[in-house]
Amino acid sequence: MGWLCRVRCILFALAVVLASGNARAERGVDLQPDLPIVHLAPWTHYFHDTGAVADFDSARAAFDTERFQPLPSQNPSFGFKEGAFWFHVRLTNHDPMEPRWLLVQQYALSDHIDVYASYADGRVVHRIGGDALAFNARSIRYRHPNFMLDLPVDQPVDVFVRVQSQSSMQVPLVLYTPSAFTEMSRDAQFAMGLYYGILMALFFYNLVLWQSLRDSSYGWYLLHVTAFGLVLFTLNGLGYEYLWPASPWLQDRSVPLSICLAQIGMQQFARSFLGLKVRWPLGDRVGLAMIAFFVAWGIASVFLPYRIATPVASLAVFASIVWIALEAVVVTRSGYRPARLFLLAWGMFLLGTGMFAAVAFAQLPKSFMTDYGVQIGSALEMLLLSVALGYRYSSLRNENERVVREAKEQLEHKVEQRTSELSNALAQLGDAHARLRESSQRDGLTGLHTRMHFHERFAPLTAYAREHRHPVTLLMIDLDHFKHINDEYGHLVGDECLRWAAHVIGQALRPHNALLARFGGEEFVAALPGKDLVEGLATAEAIRAALNTAPCEAGGRSLPLSASIGMHVLETHMQCTIETALQMADEALYRAKAEGRNCIRTSTPRAA
Repeated sequence: MGWLCRVRCILFALAVVLASGNARAERGVDLQPDLPIVHLAPWTHYFHDTGAVADFDSARAAFDTERFQPLPSQNPSFGFKEGAFWFHVRLTNHDPMEPRWLLVQQYALSDHIDVYASYADGRVVHRIGGDALAFNARSIRYRHPNFMLDLPVDQPVDVFVRVQSQSSMQVPLVLYTPSAFTEMSRDAQFAMGLYYGILMALFFYNLVLWQSLRDSSYGWYLLHVTAFGLVLFTLNGLGYEYLWPASPWLQDRSVPLSICLAQIGMQQFARSFLGLKVRWPLGDRVGLAMIAFFVAWGIASVFLPYRIATPVASLAVFASIVWIALEAVVVTRSGYRPARLFLLAWGMFLLGTGMFAAVAFAQLPKSFMTDYGVQIGSALEMLLLSVALGYRYSSLRNENERVVREAKEQLEHKVEQRTSELSNALAQLGDAHARLRESSQRDGLTGLHTRMHFHERFAPLTAYAREHRHPVTLLMIDLDHFKHINDEYGHLVGDECLRWAAHVIGQALRPHNALLARFGGEEFVAALPGKDLVEGLATAEAIRAALNTAPCEAGGRSLPLSASIGMHVLETHMQCTIETALQMADEALYRAKAEGRNCIRTSTPRAA
């Protein structure tokens, strides 16, 4: 019977629209006993008070001067608008059994609603509503704002409705008899319960799978389901009815916050399910940027006015869901088969969400499909995504089994080949290790041995010298004023000078079978086996003179270089460690620098 009444209401409305003219009397609605539900859009006229300054008397004067206009295409949606909107409809009740009717504003997010009922005897009854008031201020505890009207039989009543809101201006007004409203609300609550029952079933089913499989995609899917369920719970007015009925502030903030949380869940689930980090790194980075935006905007929406936070969040939804669809297309084209189901599911959601957002911005008229398309689309999307997750897991498991099986078969057939390859690899590894060891013993800049290699070679060198009763001369060579070169000409020129000095020193020591290494910075160390004090001094002087013979050509400049040299001789009867020998040579080097540089000093004074 309920559906039959609705059909009759629609036919009646169409008939009235076709027969209506411009006369004032034809603007009224005749309430008949067989029409318990009346959608008022065909008879509703509106006036946009842009400054939100008109009171009831001003609005009635505007109506009397015919400044009210019919709803454009009978569409009660105007998008996000400033100011206040006044709506008028004349009601005449011809049903003596129903003196009271319920006026329902079928949009949950309007802030301030004033209803003025002007009677033939001059009385005006004023009622207020909207989610700027506590939920218990409503005539009936219901998710949509509602107002009880007394409509005397056969007496016209002018009803003026003023709506001012930071949310989308949607004012679908419907008149119900109490019994018809009870039937409608029962059907609506059943439909909502069915929808959220599907979400709860999907939530717990995938929660069990997540706990069992430890697949992160299931965790992000749970966030997606929960967050989007919260979005619809808020947009449908159920959050205000059941969760925060005493907090108009939280009712306002819950809209942009839930939208941002839902988009974070959607983006993260898409990144995980589609494997964007591997399959499309650019798309993965864009997805992360969108997540960062929604996190930031969610935090900002706590402080920003609703009229700014919600439209921006709603517009960002378009970009977010279109981008996820694009990600699915790209990954599908790459050959990832589970992405096909994802794309199909996302297409359902994209259609439903797109229609819902388009109504909010007055791009589409309100209808059953635009009002409930987002629930239908999201339910299908979440069911298909659950199937897609199962298909994805099955595909991954089959792929793993195939890989294991092929690996086992290859292992069985190629053990001997692999053994041979392993032997070759070990030989190559040995060669590589030897080359690596040699490379690690060389200074990358100068090509000389490193300090560590010098330490390793010095001990056997001195042991051999003592065994054969040969002295060893140790030289510490430091380039003079090298910091000045780095500071004035730059480190690149300094590096060229170091390479040049290393080459000159190496050439000077080549005939002496010396162990030469870069000690650090601009310092070099050399060990001369078989050289006593006199021979060591001659060799050191050859090094000093070679450095002074010609300037270093570096960076397009001729730079003169000199060196201070400290020398220490290890006699055959001396027992000392390399650290002691280096310290003695270093002290001699310190004296050479202190006594004017570009000279040679020994740890043992020369005989006169």
